[in-house]
Amino acid sequence: MTSPFDIQYVQLHGHGRAYVKAGSGPALLLLHGLACDHRTWDRVIAELATRYTVIAPDLLGHGASDKPRADYTLGGYANGMRDLLSVLGIESATVVGHSFGGGVAMQFSYQFPERTDRLVLVSAGGLGPEVTPFIKAIQLPGWELGMRALTRPGVRHAVTGVMRAGTGLWPRFTRDLDEVAAIVDSWSDRRARFAIRHLVRAVIDTRGQIVTMSDRAYLTEALPTAVVWGRDDQVLPVHHLENARRLASGAVTEVFEESGHFPHRDHPERFIAFLDRFMESTEPAAYDRERVIALLRRGPLIEAQIAQGGDAPVAPVRRLAPVRRVARS
Repeated sequence: MTSPFDIQYVQLHGHGRAYVKAGSGPALLLLHGLACDHRTWDRVIAELATRYTVIAPDLLGHGASDKPRADYTLGGYANGMRDLLSVLGIESATVVGHSFGGGVAMQFSYQFPERTDRLVLVSAGGLGPEVTPFIKAIQLPGWELGMRALTRPGVRHAVTGVMRAGTGLWPRFTRDLDEVAAIVDSWSDRRARFAIRHLVRAVIDTRGQIVTMSDRAYLTEALPTAVVWGRDDQVLPVHHLENARRLASGAVTEVFEESGHFPHRDHPERFIAFLDRFMESTEPAAYDRERVIALLRRGPLIEAQIAQGGDAPVAPVRRLAPVRRVARS
């Protein structure tokens, strides 16, 4: 793979992990989305590195990192990011996660609050059940066979060429086709397909996303949080931002107009400005074990909000299997 930055490697638990590290200052851990790699951040890394220490890894199963038969759950990824920061000598970081990487960022902040300075979610997973059918299809029985045929050299080049040529022709729906083309290219590696399929099965079923932050969002009261979304996102709908506002009422939120699923790529200058304002206006979270225990004992203030005439926070995963009522004789 080609990258505008020097890729470094480290062995963690016997598996090679690729990452980019640049700059100095407060640490930013940038986590990419499903089937992407650190290059999703290449339009913002150089500028951010003028005032922050930027760490942009390729998650296990992605990019130049190894693609073993391994743990592809959110918890496993969060553990991997803790270990990477430890090896790099970084005690804590502001964790910025895009799409699936947003889910990893939320899991990291939950598992390792003492190592999380702030949380920034970019078109993040875990804030509602809806997701594009193209991702849900990855778990279907015929997906692997279909991808094997689609990623044959001649077929892949033709398909991705059409995608790239069509990028932006109908902006609302084709804005991200060049990113999709890059993903299809990466799936020519059967190991990458294996990793992605196992990853998707851990977080998505045929009804949509099955992992949610709704039951633990109240813990962000102790953590500065920001959420940004693209208005024309066709992968994870922009109304999930409203879920974030209701679940984490203290979060700083913004919607980027004329932007799809990759707001940090569509408008890199605006994204950097948004991140800078958030960093400058907040202090890193100070882990307070007693406060966290008090929040856990209290739980979410759903009853209090209802008593005051408000609505209960949105529960993103709300389409559960119906309860079968058994007739009593």
